[in-house]
Amino acid sequence: MDSAVRLILLDFDGTLADTRRANARAYVAAFAEAGLSLTEEEYTARYFGMRCDEFLSACGIGDPVRREQLRLRKIELYPSFFDSVRLNRPLWEFCRQFRRQGGRVWIVSTGSRANIDNVMRHLGIGGPDSPEESCPEGRVDGILAGPDIARSKPAPDCFLEAMRREGVSPRQTVIFEDSDIGLQAARLSGAAYFRVSL
Repeated sequence: MDSAVRLILLDFDGTLADTRRANARAYVAAFAEAGLSLTEEEYTARYFGMRCDEFLSACGIGDPVRREQLRLRKIELYPSFFDSVRLNRPLWEFCRQFRRQGGRVWIVSTGSRANIDNVMRHLGIGGPDSPEESCPEGRVDGILAGPDIARSKPAPDCFLEAMRREGVSPRQTVIFEDSDIGLQAARLSGAAYFRVSL
């Protein structure tokens, strides 16, 4: 069996991009508008990396309509805080070189696709349908985001689905992750994986 690495799978928030502060500030602003209390420190320590719906439920917001309103408002506010977003340039340059040598690179995240697309545009990175010439920082070959997979991390489903779509095995895949639940999912997928600390 060919064990040469053909696919890199990247978590997004906290791995490819340092979005912790921007996410926290956007949620704090959305909560404040809704008359709810949340601090940056509380979000960062307890909730960063969770799917939005899980996070809002954990905050005691039981009404699905209210959760959806907060989710949409956070997406609207998010770009206002992109001044604090930073690209993990060493990892991204490694991925660009890997693509130039024929490898494939995907983003696999529990985050919302709209948030990921907004940050990627800000960073100059294109998605799978973006022409190379319109992406000054290059592009990825695929994106799987929160709603695309029924069972989220720590289940390995998102990683296994990306491998399936690319026609590669876990032995031909390397995963980069920052969170404990993401690393658990990576381990369960059978692929090699690395912890990223930003």
